[in-house]
Amino acid sequence: MRTLHTARSARTARPARLLAVTGAALAALALTACDSGTGTRDEGAAGGSTSAQSTGGTGTSGGSSTTGGSTTGGSTSTSGGGSAATGGTTADKASSKGGTSDPSDPENRVTCNGSNTTVTAQPVSRPLNHMLITVKNTGSKYCDLYFNPTVRFGEAQSAPRVIEESQPQAVVTLAPGESGYAGVLLSAADGSGGGKGTTEKKVVIHFQGAEVGSDAGSPASPALPAKGVYVDNSVAVTYWQSTMEDALQY
Repeated sequence: MRTLHTARSARTARPARLLAVTGAALAALALTACDSGTGTRDEGAAGGSTSAQSTGGTGTSGGSSTTGGSTTGGSTSTSGGGSAATGGTTADKASSKGGTSDPSDPENRVTCNGSNTTVTAQPVSRPLNHMLITVKNTGSKYCDLYFNPTVRFGEAQSAPRVIEESQPQAVVTLAPGESGYAGVLLSAADGSGGGKGTTEKKVVIHFQGAEVGSDAGSPASPALPAKGVYVDNSVAVTYWQSTMEDALQY
């Protein structure tokens, strides 16, 4: 009887132990699964946050992305803006200095004078008693003819009057090889010049600088006809002109 009771107890204990072992195993598996899931979720959240920041996700992470985007975009914009600003500064400097490599730009031009031109002075048949002064730019740069030539005949101490109505709208600028002109009224056609005229065989042409009355440098002494030119008190000179027609119309 005791043996039967013992056998029954043993049979009862085995399922109990088996259940206990199984329960412990299930609990361990559950705990392991729980830990593994939690760990995965935590890592996923951290990775997601990092990813969101780096890729510009929404919410707070999007803010990080926005900041990053602004930094990158700002750098590009700043760089571009810097270039534009630099370009603007260069343009301003170029503008203030006359600009560029354009040879006709004011800052790249020089003043015409006897050293960079050839000058001729020839009487003309029409209009009567007029002489044409021609200045040709023989230099390598554009040159400016300012105001009017200062003309000295012979040993005269004073220059002829200037015909004010001949003043052009702009300074006459000569490209290399181009010519400018001035006309000289030598004497009155009707003899009303007053005083006694003289025949002059020498003339000196002086050039003015950008300021009226200033000396632009080397004068020119073009040859006159061998017989000379007759000059009386009505002698007058025009401003520099771009064409001989304009120079001889006064």
